[in-house]
Amino acid sequence: MDFDLGFIASSVGFGGVAGFLIGYAVKKVVKITMILVGLFVAAMAYLGYQGIIVVNWDRLASQASNVTSGVGNVTGQATGAGDQLANALVNFGIPFTGTFAGAFIFGFMKG
Repeated sequence: MDFDLGFIASSVGFGGVAGFLIGYAVKKVVKITMILVGLFVAAMAYLGYQGIIVVNWDRLASQASNVTSGVGNVTGQATGAGDQLANALVNFGIPFTGTFAGAFIFGFMKG
């Protein structure tokens, strides 16, 4: 069996760098989004407390519940995930995808 060490090394290097950067960026985007949502809800609560606006908290909670259940349904219905994983392993190779996954987790933890 013939191994191309240059291809394996470049796949591992690129997969590691790309995985770390994407994981880091995803974590930062999630943090910023959560901060903005928290500030928005806090502003609504303050304005409601001051009597400037009237917030229907029950309806807001039901809408938030609908959104989260809708997101859960969409992610639960990912068809062909096994086929997509098999295609990724074939197209990019196990060294790339394995290193990418590990570096993504590391970048997400550090972000």
